[in-house]
Amino acid sequence: MIQTINPYNGKELKKYQEDNSKTIEHKLQTAQEQFEQWRLTSYEHRSNLILKVAGLLRKNTDQYALKMTREMGKPISQSRSELEKCAWLCEYYAANAESHLKNEYVDTDHFKSYVSYEPLGVVLAVMPWNYPFWQVMRFIVPALMAGNVGVLKHASSVMGSAVLMEDIFIDAGFPKGCFTNLVIGSKAVENIIKNPIVKAVTLTGSKPAGSAVAGTAGSEIKKTVLELGGNNALVVFKDADIEQSVETCVAARYQNTGQSCIAGKRLLLHEDIADVFMERFKTAVKDLKVGDPENDETYIGVMSREDLAEELEDLMNKSIEMGATLELGGKRDKAFFEPTILTGVTKDMPVFKEETFGPLMAVTTFKNEDEAVELVNDSEFGLGVSLFTQDLEKAEKLVSRFDDGAVFVNAKVASHPALPFGGTGISGYGRELSHFGIREFCNIKTVVIDK
Repeated sequence: MIQTINPYNGKELKKYQEDNSKTIEHKLQTAQEQFEQWRLTSYEHRSNLILKVAGLLRKNTDQYALKMTREMGKPISQSRSELEKCAWLCEYYAANAESHLKNEYVDTDHFKSYVSYEPLGVVLAVMPWNYPFWQVMRFIVPALMAGNVGVLKHASSVMGSAVLMEDIFIDAGFPKGCFTNLVIGSKAVENIIKNPIVKAVTLTGSKPAGSAVAGTAGSEIKKTVLELGGNNALVVFKDADIEQSVETCVAARYQNTGQSCIAGKRLLLHEDIADVFMERFKTAVKDLKVGDPENDETYIGVMSREDLAEELEDLMNKSIEMGATLELGGKRDKAFFEPTILTGVTKDMPVFKEETFGPLMAVTTFKNEDEAVELVNDSEFGLGVSLFTQDLEKAEKLVSRFDDGAVFVNAKVASHPALPFGGTGISGYGRELSHFGIREFCNIKTVVIDK
């Protein structure tokens, strides 16, 4: 059985009977049969159904948001925002998928030559709990628009959200098999990847999970896209707008109770403005509303599970033992972890080196641009970096010196339907979103015609 538990009060929400091997095989067969029909549908037909999904997300926002909040502790206002972003994603691909996948004609010595983008088939998605709807939607929407079909292995802790999403697509008019939820745990994933019906795999999650999935898929010569962890830096130069930078850095770190791969986890401050910045930053973090995730005013709820809060506490304590200073917070009560700030963090400390998945900011100072670049790149991760400066020319010159998959200037790193999303290093490979993302699971076919 798969059990979901409300992390705020510890109460059981529901138990789900896991799919057995026979049920899994039936679901995969149904998906394959549906793919043979779905791949022949028009972009107009696909767009109409995707827009109906967007309509349901907006119509039933409160119902869906409450499900997310109760399963993983996300503050309810942020759950609503996540659903709005999912609806925006639907509208983006409904409007743009056809142009993203149109034939590209190439001038050669042949009578006619072009590149076409054709669907692969059944794509497996292995998804995490921190953005229960968004992570799934940014996979399945472009996949369906490209003519693929998808099967989902969602995190066990948000199985109710997974069931709900399958229902949404059915209610929107998608045929059974276009989007299928598998009620399974992690142990079943390997055999599903090896099933010949599955043509490719996408995973958002941890490095160990990504390594395991990529290893199995590689042995089967199947395409993978991995969106793994991040250890994003927020770099505040001495000419930054302090007030704007503080506001953005607070949101970058503490939104979703800090449980985001693209959260700004390392705050790098130029030594000339470190004191004034920290005074305002500390005040802003103190003012964050902490409490019941179902309260509209709550900004910081609980972490998704108690063991995750314990892991964060351990990283914090080890760093303090190594010389970091606890400026704010630091207390844990079961799955609740106070908004926390550590200063005096050096690059050998766990909170600098590892991904802190929760409401803890690690603060380090630097003397000049070269040191800032070195600190940012001193990480196995490479998802994104934010720069804060009023000298935009300087910022653009610095962009190419960072190894990350994204550089944002005077803004927090965020995903956007029209822009590619993904990282380098142990943050993964491949891209989601935009025309790059929708083409990841296409057969990029060369077509040559001579008279």
